[in-house]
Amino acid sequence: MTDLILGQVLRYSGPPFLQGVEAAQHISQGAVAVEAGKIAAVGEAAALRARYPGALVHDHGRKLISAGFVDAHVHYPQTAMIASWGKRLIDWLNTYTFPEEMRFADRAYADGIANRYLDLVLARGTTTVCTYSTIHPESVDAIFTAAQARGMRLFAGKTCMDRNAPEGLRDTVQSAYDDSKSLLQKWHGVDRLSYVITPRFSPTSTPEQLAAMGTLWREYPDCLMQTHLSEQTDEIAWVKDLFPQSRDYLDTYEAQGLLREGAVYGHAIHLTAREKSRLIEAGASLVHCPTSNTFIGSGLFDMTLAQHLRVGLATDTGGGSNFSMLRTMAAAYEVAQLRGQSLHPSQLWWLATQGSARALHSEDKIGNIAPGMEADLVIIDLASTPAIEQATRRAETLWQAIFPTIMMGDDRAVCEVWVSGKRHET
Repeated sequence: MTDLILGQVLRYSGPPFLQGVEAAQHISQGAVAVEAGKIAAVGEAAALRARYPGALVHDHGRKLISAGFVDAHVHYPQTAMIASWGKRLIDWLNTYTFPEEMRFADRAYADGIANRYLDLVLARGTTTVCTYSTIHPESVDAIFTAAQARGMRLFAGKTCMDRNAPEGLRDTVQSAYDDSKSLLQKWHGVDRLSYVITPRFSPTSTPEQLAAMGTLWREYPDCLMQTHLSEQTDEIAWVKDLFPQSRDYLDTYEAQGLLREGAVYGHAIHLTAREKSRLIEAGASLVHCPTSNTFIGSGLFDMTLAQHLRVGLATDTGGGSNFSMLRTMAAAYEVAQLRGQSLHPSQLWWLATQGSARALHSEDKIGNIAPGMEADLVIIDLASTPAIEQATRRAETLWQAIFPTIMMGDDRAVCEVWVSGKRHET
């Protein structure tokens, strides 16, 4: 059976940061044909109706058909403590994060949060996430099991920490390696699931543990590796004290074999000139987490890096204050404005879809609408509230119609979500 989804279609031929607005392609009266979990065709509605006369038609009128959102950096175990008040990074971890993460030794608790988290993000149009778990293998099993049940493409890994964390949240060099390897062999490449090697960040891993993760990555080079980099100035000072032999924060990873293509660094706000140069040379990915960076007071990401690196966008649940990629796009716009960088709506939407897919080296599978891509789609109502509708009604261009939803939209704008070619019931 072919499903034929009708509406305005938004897709990309390349990065708008490099190719300009023309990289975004808009089909005003468009259609997407879906067969066996994949996109079979995209084009004008009239042509695809004629091509697929027996298709099951889903007519969304003037609503927008987009690739599902891709959230490239989250901590699903922090779902229950999102929007906790009043701390900077290190105190926030000790006060809120670590006590909550200790609960994930209980598989039943981990299952409950994993299912709740995925339901929350799917209701907001996010069809893929790249998430940290906790040190507990149960937390990894829980999120992969929940994603598998929903047919989602998902990236996850056991968080590794062998110092500067409370008892009950520390592993060892050997257990981090053994647990990560076992989980990788169990889950990586199963259905739409990918294992990610995941040292939390340098302050909570000894050089020996980082080296063990580097060894594991060399043994399984097709995996991604995710961690944090240069989020806050006091964090950077802490890293300098912990790693006096290192040239800078990035060098704490580079020296242990954790810098190359496939490295995905969250935040990366306060980078030195050397770090920027090495990241570009290595072909690493960065992930911008704007609501987190403002909520915890970290700083303002430099989006000009998107001209040189793979850059994705993320909610950073639960340091980020919202599960919505629409709100995250709005925050990215606001952060860029504070740096004197005005982001075009085409760039914002690309960051939340194809940009994040590129950061995760999955742009050939997700994040865009093209034949052969996996059929993860979101249908967006560009007039979902009275305030948005009155702004959209005045629009003279596609981007004037989309921008109010970026800035003011929430889960009410998400009409329908398709995961692997199936409508997801939210």
